[in-house]
Amino acid sequence: MENTIRRLRFDASEMTQKDLAAHVGVTRQTILAIENGKYAPSLELAFRIAHHFGVGVEDVFIYHDD
Repeated sequence: MENTIRRLRFDASEMTQKDLAAHVGVTRQTILAIENGKYAPSLELAFRIAHHFGVGVEDVFIYHDD
């Protein structure tokens, strides 16, 4: 699975990982791990991230059936 969080943060006035983490209720390290593909967020967190950017979950997280 890949994600577009880094691009979405950049498009949102270069929002920091720390700022996004505060908005969605996790640590900066969690956002870093998700961005780097080291951690798959819960469904609830995925929706919170998408909602924060005003997009659908499918616009943030892309699943590849390999």
